[in-house]
Amino acid sequence: MMPLPDFLTIGAPKSGTTALHAALSRHPGLFLSSVKEPKFFLSDGPPPTRGGPGDAQTYREHLWRREDYEALFAQAPTGVPRGESTPFYLYDRAAQRRIRKTIPGVRLIAALRDPVERAHSNWTHLWSAGLEPVGDVVEACAEEERRIAAGWAPFWHYLALGRYGEQLEHLFTLFPREQVLIFRYRDLVDRPVATLDRICRFLGVEPGLITEVPRENVTAHPEPTRTHRALSRVLRTGTAVGRFLPPRISGALTDPLERRLQQRARARRPLTWEQRERLIGHFAEDVALLQRVTGEDFSDWLLPRERSGGLVGTRPDGQRQARNGRPQV
Repeated sequence: MMPLPDFLTIGAPKSGTTALHAALSRHPGLFLSSVKEPKFFLSDGPPPTRGGPGDAQTYREHLWRREDYEALFAQAPTGVPRGESTPFYLYDRAAQRRIRKTIPGVRLIAALRDPVERAHSNWTHLWSAGLEPVGDVVEACAEEERRIAAGWAPFWHYLALGRYGEQLEHLFTLFPREQVLIFRYRDLVDRPVATLDRICRFLGVEPGLITEVPRENVTAHPEPTRTHRALSRVLRTGTAVGRFLPPRISGALTDPLERRLQQRARARRPLTWEQRERLIGHFAEDVALLQRVTGEDFSDWLLPRERSGGLVGTRPDGQRQARNGRPQV
């Protein structure tokens, strides 16, 4: 039997998990999978073959065969903790159960981000990739139930992905709390050294050896110009056709369009208070549940923000944004 992971970063999407994976991979006492999001526990077999724009292509890249998943950890040195980062595990209750059945002693890491900010970052990510057809985050959130009913993948579930109280309440029926580390995304941004040390101590490795969080998966924000909308329509058509083509041909069809869309794009713009106010109500009840489940105060998530955004700014040269939650290679 080949080795399975000793720890998982399970959530939440757009909460710094890509940057955290990159940071932890620099620790000499840890082994991180070369594929950041294998998504193995999201299905019992082959993933779906259709969904929202771009979903079919992303599904084809899931490592759903156990031998392929175990091979990710085959090169880990003996005794070195092994880990991977699939931020949808926290959201997916069936994935939580599969993890419990397969590796009950695993350590779980969850980064929680202000759910309104998380939803906005999620929407901006897909808008900048040309996949999101609705040019306003509030209007896109209003489409969520219809999209879920139509089988769109979890990365389109802007509101539901941020209901951490429900997710953690279920997780704690499966795993003891000492196996779960919860921290705020904002701590990773504002206090990276202390936060990384806390994670290292949780994983049982020496703190103080990693001192920065790389700027990974930085989201751009293209202007809603006619050119952007026209290119986005072409790209969405390409992804629909691409699900019938081999992956390399499919990528050759859509990747140049995506690069064109994100050229000279500005950094993600903050939400206005009016937009934030219209979205907060979707999370008020869950924030109360989250506080009961964790015993921590998250009431600031229901207030106006003095600052907005996260690891934002100009994207580093040569870096590409992940698509539908998967890293670009």
